[in-house]
Order: sequence, then structure tokens, then C-alpha cells
Amino acid sequence: MPNFLLNRWHGFHVIFTFIFSLILLGFLAYYHWLFAAIGSLVLFGLVYFTYLAELRFKKELNQYIATLSHRIQKVGVEVLQQMPIGVLLFNEEGKIEWHNSYLLEITGEKDLIGKKVSEVFSTINLEELNVKKDIHYQDKIYEVEFRKNERLIFVMDVTEYKNLQSQYKDEQPVFGIIHLDNFDEVSQGMDDLNRSLLLSNITSTINDWASKLGIYIRRYTSDKFFIVTTQKVLEQMEKSRFDILDIVREMTEDNKIPFTLSIGIGAGASSLIEIGQMAQSSLDIALGRGGDQAAVKVGERLSFYGGKSNAVEKRTRVRARVIAHALKDLIQESDIVLIMGHKTPDMDAIGASIGILKAVRVNDRKGYVVLDQPNPSIEKLLDEVSHHKELPQYFLTPEKALSMVSSRTLLIMIDTHKPSMTIEPRLVEKIDRVVVIDHHRRGEEFVEDPVLIYIEPYASSTSELVTELLQYQKDKFSMDPLEATALLAGVVVDTKGFGFRTGFRTFDAASFLRRNGADPILVQKLLKEDIEQYIQKAELVKRARIVFDNIAIAVAEGKNDQLMIAQAADTLLNMSGIFASFVISVRTDGLTSISARSLGQVNVQLIMERMGGGGHLTNAAAQLEGVTVEEAETRLIEVLQTYQQEGGLTI
Repeated sequence: MPNFLLNRWHGFHVIFTFIFSLILLGFLAYYHWLFAAIGSLVLFGLVYFTYLAELRFKKELNQYIATLSHRIQKVGVEVLQQMPIGVLLFNEEGKIEWHNSYLLEITGEKDLIGKKVSEVFSTINLEELNVKKDIHYQDKIYEVEFRKNERLIFVMDVTEYKNLQSQYKDEQPVFGIIHLDNFDEVSQGMDDLNRSLLLSNITSTINDWASKLGIYIRRYTSDKFFIVTTQKVLEQMEKSRFDILDIVREMTEDNKIPFTLSIGIGAGASSLIEIGQMAQSSLDIALGRGGDQAAVKVGERLSFYGGKSNAVEKRTRVRARVIAHALKDLIQESDIVLIMGHKTPDMDAIGASIGILKAVRVNDRKGYVVLDQPNPSIEKLLDEVSHHKELPQYFLTPEKALSMVSSRTLLIMIDTHKPSMTIEPRLVEKIDRVVVIDHHRRGEEFVEDPVLIYIEPYASSTSELVTELLQYQKDKFSMDPLEATALLAGVVVDTKGFGFRTGFRTFDAASFLRRNGADPILVQKLLKEDIEQYIQKAELVKRARIVFDNIAIAVAEGKNDQLMIAQAADTLLNMSGIFASFVISVRTDGLTSISARSLGQVNVQLIMERMGGGGHLTNAAAQLEGVTVEEAETRLIEVLQTYQQEGGLTI
């Protein structure tokens, strides 16, 4: 018997009791021997009774333990046989040595002894089995737990749990906003009857699409619909790649301007408020990328669908005027304005920066252009600036700019909206008041809480946008010829000499600059290339090969600057039968660069985004770190194959 049970009978408390009784007997014997004799008899009787009680307790305890052990063993066997968990033991050869009866119910067999585990469960591999694994067996899902040392397998039916888990996932709420991109532009010139009929047809098409998928839809403004659906329906929409975008565009393709939609979807958050905010944020991104596409944000994942058409040029300058006045107020509220473009700035970034510098000076504030090391694409322009009587003092290094930052500093980002792409990202982090002026389609990365955003993907260049903003800064002001020429050079470069992405507002901006002293001859001088560069570009073009019938890919051997890579892509695009071109080369800074160009049939922006870059539908690029040109080419081919499977290369 264990000591803790024995102590119940002859622990110190019992011993002390008997000792105390003997002392009392001694006192009784002192007074009268008869009383002592009677007390002794009583004491011995108590000792004897205690002894008998201990023997009886031991006997009863042993009987209880024996009975309990039998019951536990019996119940254990019954539980092992009848519990709703399959149990099997197998030998070194993988053959079943023992199993409980529930395993027979799972398999429908009469006897499994001697059979191999792989014969009974073909999806179980004893060599590769993890600690836990879900398997499908006879239309059910089982969780298999493997104990390698004991050669023991537990099989538990989790079909109901998995179905419930799948149902929970499928029924997660999804909010969305559908925006009619360009109804005013499409319906301009129509009479009221045709305008109403067009809107009715589009609304009916959207409602039919929503009804077919089981989506709740409600129109809450003249150009917006709010939709509520589930995760399962969202997967169907993503699988169809939001075919409603193509349906609406194709039904109005006979119009001078096709009608397009933008869709913002939010899902994957625990709060309904957060899901709604994600839907609005996704719509803002879709619109910032030029519309005619769906932006889907599920948790941290952001996906894009569509984007097959160019952004439609706005017919009025109302937004430009509003942005110009807001920018004027922000400049006047600042003590210092810092102007910064993207890394390895091109002619558009520098020209637009000089234009914004002009706006700052017109408003009698201090402004500076942040610039690090010059590159070949802007060397000629910077050389002209260095000989100017005033402009050189307004250019400073990133280190100097960081030391000038105060609470009233305004940062204006030019030709980019991605902090990581700026010349000095620390300035974006350090300055609270940031303005973004860009013409690239908006990507996932964006400045946090900018005070003013002016992103117009329809514009030919950032220089065009800045030129329009300058016209509303002051009623009458004069521009220096070099300032106007720098802006015009930015427009010329991004439009390839007014050949691509050019609208009537592009020519209006060029006309304004020409009236203010822009020198086209100087522009041509700034854009001239020497004979060595031309030969180098020809060598790049010579290395091109054709894939997917209409796509040219050139992979350079040595290092080239970004301007050379971009020019080679432009040249390839001019070749007969080429709808898209990609030039891959290691840059002088060690990064592997890809320049992509297209005529519009191929959305190179989506392709470059999958490579880690971005840009426009017809003009995009990506910079890869730690990747060889061969690896970059392989990845590009894989992306193009995926893009083709999704219907993007139907040209």
C-alpha cells in the first residue's frame, strides 16, 4: 500500500494519541490502580479495533483497485474499438498488423489484416507522410495523423468540419463599387433620347450580369453602383477576369469613344467598415491607373484585371484649374518647397521639375530641385542649366535637402507616385506634406496620406500636366526660354515626337510653351545622340528575336544605360509586324533593366507589374536586383505565356 494511505492509520497523529493515552493511564494509576486497569483494557481495545479497521481498509481498497483496473481495461478496449477514429498498426513492410473496428466502417472492407497501407489508402505514402495530412477517400475528407516510431496511424473523419470551413470561407462578405468611367465623354453630342437609351442599356447589362452571378447591386449615384456578394462569387468573377469590362466596352465599340467601367473590390477583412474602405481604395487605384479595369484587394493581396484600353482624355480643364489653385495655396503656406523626381530622372522628370520650380518662384517662395548624379539622358539639359544665370542655384543634393526639412516644408513628387522610386525616399518619410503629380497608372505602392494628388494617366507626360498647372498660377507671367524648352523637351520625349499618347491638350500645352519662348531647335539639340550611341543601339536591336509571332525580345551582352535600353525598345517597336518590344540589359548601376513598349494591343504595364515594375499600357519598365539577363528573359517568357493564356496576347 502506498505510504500516503498507510499514514492514514499510523501517522504521527495516531502515535501522539496513544502516547497521550498512556500518560493519562499513569495519572490514573497514581490515584487508584482499578481505574488504571479499566483504562488499560479500554486502550488495548481501541488499539485492537484500529488494527482490524486497517486490515479491512486494505482488503476493501485492493478489491476496489482490482475492480477499477478491470473496468478501465474493459472500457479502454471498447473505446479503442468503437470510437469514431480509425486506428491501425503496421509493420516494417507497411502491412497492417492490427486495426480497430471503426476502420472497417471507413473502408467498407471485412478484414484489412495483412494488406498494405498503400493498397487501402492510395493517397498515403509512409515515406513522405507528414505529421498530419488531409486525404480524400470515398467522397470524404479524413485527417491522418502519423506516429512513425510506433508505426501507428490515426484516421479521423473531418468532412463536416472541412465543409463548414469551406462554407465559411465562401460566404465571407465582399463589397464592390462599379464606376462608369466616361459617360459624359461618350454621350457628348447625343440628344437626350439617345443619351438616356445608352445609359439604360449599360445599366441593364450591368444588372443582368449581377443577377446572373447572384450579386446584390444598388445604384447610389448617377455613375456608381454598390455591390454586395460573397467570396465564392468573387472567385467566379476573377476566374472570368471580370468579363463585364469587355462586355460593356464591346457593346459601345462602334462609338467614337468606347464606354468603359472601373471596379473596386474589397474583401478579406474582419470589419465591414474596413471592407468598405478597401473597396473605395481599390476603386481609387483602378481610376488612378486609367480606368477600364478592376482592382481587387483581398487582405494584403491586390490584383488587377482588364486595363485593355488607353485612358480617355478629359474634355475640360476644370480639374486642372482646381488642382492648380490647391497647389498654389499649399506653396504659399510653405517656407520651403522641395521638388523631387524618380531615380535616374529622364527629360520629362527634369522638365516638369523646372516647371514646378517656376510655379514656386511665381508665388514668391523658396523652391529647390533635388537631384543626385546626372545620367546621359539629361546631361545636355543639365549642361544648359549650368550656364543659365539663375537656375543652377535651385538644384541641390539629397543630403542638403534633408538638412533643410522643417515642419512647413512641402515636398512635390514629380513623374512618380512610388516612394521607393524617388531619388531620396527618406525625404518622403521625413516630410508630412507631400504632393504627387504624375501621369503613370497608379500602382499598389503609394505615398501615405498625401495632401494633394494629381495623377492623370491620359496625359502624354508629367510636363504636359505641369504646363497646364502653370497657366493658372498667375494671370500674367513670363517664362524663361530655357524653362519653357525644358518642359517642351519632356513632352517631346514621352510622346516620341508627338507620335504616341498625344491628345489635343498635348498640342495646347506645346502651343503655350512655344508662345512663352520654347525653342524647338534647342529641343532637337538636347535629344541628339552621337554615332557611338547609335551603333550601340543598333547592336541591341540586332540581338532581337521574335516570340508569340508579334513580340520582339532583345537581350544585351554588356552594360547599357537606361536611356539606351529605352531607345532600343522604341526602335524595335517601329519594326514591321511588331506589336510589343522588350529589351533586357544590365544597367551601369548593376541592376537588370527591362524596357517594354507596345502599340496598345498588348498591355505592357500589366506584364511589367508582374515582373516587379510598372508604367503605362504602351510604355513600361522594371528593374530587377540580383537577377541575370538570362534569368530575366526566362521570367519574362513565363509571364508572357501566362498573359497569353489569360487572353492578353490575342493580337
